[in-house]
Amino acid sequence: MTATATSSPGLVEDTPPTGSAGLAGIVVDTLTEAGRHLRIIPRNIELLIFATIQPVMFVLLFSFVFGGSIATPSGFRDYDQYLMPGIFAQTVVFGSAFTSIGIAEDLSKGFIDRLRSLPIAQSSVLIGRTISDLVRNMITFVTMLLVAFLLGFRFEGSLLAALGATALLLFFSYGLSWVQALIGLSVSSVEAANSAGFIWMFPMTFVSSAFIDPENLQYAWLRTVADWNPFTKVTNAARALYNGTDTGNNIEWSIAWAVGMIVVFAVLATRKFNQISD
Repeated sequence: MTATATSSPGLVEDTPPTGSAGLAGIVVDTLTEAGRHLRIIPRNIELLIFATIQPVMFVLLFSFVFGGSIATPSGFRDYDQYLMPGIFAQTVVFGSAFTSIGIAEDLSKGFIDRLRSLPIAQSSVLIGRTISDLVRNMITFVTMLLVAFLLGFRFEGSLLAALGATALLLFFSYGLSWVQALIGLSVSSVEAANSAGFIWMFPMTFVSSAFIDPENLQYAWLRTVADWNPFTKVTNAARALYNGTDTGNNIEWSIAWAVGMIVVFAVLATRKFNQISD
């Protein structure tokens, strides 16, 4: 599975960061940097199209190919009603990989060195990248939601709960973007970032409750891994909110994991960024 994130070095001359002092300056520089990445999307629309096709393929594969062979867990109208929140979660998790790929590409082209020569807040480089990828994830998510509704998925809970589920998934993906930021800063090429950014996400998403009830896993140790998997926590929380069922403590666990990833990996990624740039 591959992905490509394209950055255009020439865009920095079009919208130079302001370099204002203080918190206001950091906010302005961050928004400028995020806007630079987002303006690339219309110029490289194929990237967004292929990023959307991938989760749609998973939906069709599990719904039409495997759906008839997988028993629908009790409490759900049909398998699609159980499956779609897992696909939503997988979509935003895979979407976080654009952070590592984009950062690795900027490094390989020497673009980050050019940014460091400008009078900007250095923290805005990584924050702007993660924010822009969060917006990209939102766009992909909306497309996935439309596909899900065409296949019969519905909000069985309240609209407010559904909005909360969506916000929780995107917040979790933002935490993973900081993990990906560290990966992008740690590898030597875009190809390595692509592989390193995806390879750990497959076991994370498949050894979980996204596609089947973990109780149906063959081995007891695998069921334990699936139950404690942070991806299972956020999937179960979103699934309960979308379907109007009891969330248990899954929301709290999901928020804790997301906050923990942001705090820990933002620090590690920033240190790595400073080491590379020095």
